[in-house]
Amino acid sequence: MIDLAAHILDIAENSVRAGARLIEINIDEDTANDSLSIEIIDDGQGMKEEDIKKVLDPFYTTKTVRRVGLGLPLLADATQRSGGHLNLESKEGKGTTIKATFGLSHVDRQPMGDIISTLIILIAGNSDVDFLFKHRNNDRQFEMDTRTIRNEIDDIPINHPEILKYIRGILEEGFSEIKKWNKIVPKIEKILKKQ
Repeated sequence: MIDLAAHILDIAENSVRAGARLIEINIDEDTANDSLSIEIIDDGQGMKEEDIKKVLDPFYTTKTVRRVGLGLPLLADATQRSGGHLNLESKEGKGTTIKATFGLSHVDRQPMGDIISTLIILIAGNSDVDFLFKHRNNDRQFEMDTRTIRNEIDDIPINHPEILKYIRGILEEGFSEIKKWNKIVPKIEKILKKQ
């Protein structure tokens, strides 16, 4: 996988296959601690304790389509290459939490990729699943919850093209605000240091 968005897509699709009705995706960028974390929490069927120990083995998979399960092993490798780590917690019948931590400025950290398109793909392809997305960058946070959007659109399917266009607009605006703030903060800090 060439970027972190592809990892998010893979893990979230695993959550869907595990019967999740709600998938929470949290991205946390912390420049002070040079840390980037991606956490995916689902309310799916979870894993048996013996499966938790096996999932980082690339030759283990519960899928019948192929004989290897590369998603989590590749993500674990990506975290380690950037000075981070992968944490996996799961309880059978309760769901799974995967948290991948990376060195934010580490030269070997994969690029973020197109998170907006990834979220649109997940929503469009899994209209019966809700997604809660949170992106925190230092003190700024953006949140998008499909449950709130469903309340606003009544009986219109969430994967209707006009609704997906609306969701894309919300995501683009949220990401834009976070990026704009990232450009302003260093300038403010420079001014304060001169005083």
